Amino acid sequence: MNAKYTIKVVIDFAAAHILHGYPGPCSQLHGHNWKIETMVVARKLDAIGMGVDFKDVKAAVKKVTDVLDHRFLNEIPPFDTINPTAENLSAYLYKELSNELNAEHVKVDSITVWETERACVTYSEDE
Repeated sequence: MNAKYTIKVVIDFAAAHILHGYPGPCSQLHGHNWKIETMVVARKLDAIGMGVDFKDVKAAVKKVTDVLDHRFLNEIPPFDTINPTAENLSAYLYKELSNELNAEHVKVDSITVWETERACVTYSEDE
């Protein structure tokens, strides 16, 4: 049986957006306190018994989300050409964080974007 350690880090940031083409109030400028859950899978532990340091995951997520924090998402690529929906945001964060964190025994497993405390979307990719 192969070992699988799932590490989760949660961060928050605030940002505004407009959903173009949406048939309701979300087509107007509004904002959210977004919550981002990053799940990273480690298949092996290092010499001190860690799959990946929480600090390293948190630093990577902060680096990627600092570009979005307290901003108007519709002005930031790729959201200047695609709607900054929770779905598109989760796929974007997955790809950006995969570039930052993926290594031989560590891989981003999923990203969950919470738009409110009761509404979220999770993005992952099949292996």
